[in-house]
Amino acid sequence: MVDEETKIQLREQKAELDPVRLLYMVRELQSALVALGGSSESANGASPTSKSLSDFLKQLPRLWKEGEVRATHLKRTSSSHYWRTRKAPFETVWPQLLYWLQRDPDIAATELFFKLKSEYPGIYSDGQLRTLQRRVQGWRRAMAKELIGWWYPFSRLKSA
Repeated sequence: MVDEETKIQLREQKAELDPVRLLYMVRELQSALVALGGSSESANGASPTSKSLSDFLKQLPRLWKEGEVRATHLKRTSSSHYWRTRKAPFETVWPQLLYWLQRDPDIAATELFFKLKSEYPGIYSDGQLRTLQRRVQGWRRAMAKELIGWWYPFSRLKSA
């Protein structure tokens, strides 16, 4: 349990905390570190160089819109991953899975997986359930697009 004197001190300390002032102090310290390091970043003006908190506050709306200037905060471009990392585990039984899905489209992927395990004992492990769920989800998405494909041309007109 915390005594009353400590609580009072913590409340006073909390009242003095200011996130904008903290941001200002962090930027100033970063600027000082860049200057000490003699980095080329300080030469091209990429680091914050405000002299006071009021100057920093005036620059804040512009800095906020421009985003972070440090390279550590740049978004990395992600290349799309179009190749498979291993052989598709359900490739050989996919026609049978499609047959089951067409007979009963509402069947859960988990039920399909247990059916598959009973048909082919010892071939599929429990860790492959999620892979089958993704494949079934993709099939259902494709079937839904095929069923309501009439809206597709209109959606292209909206985005153009």
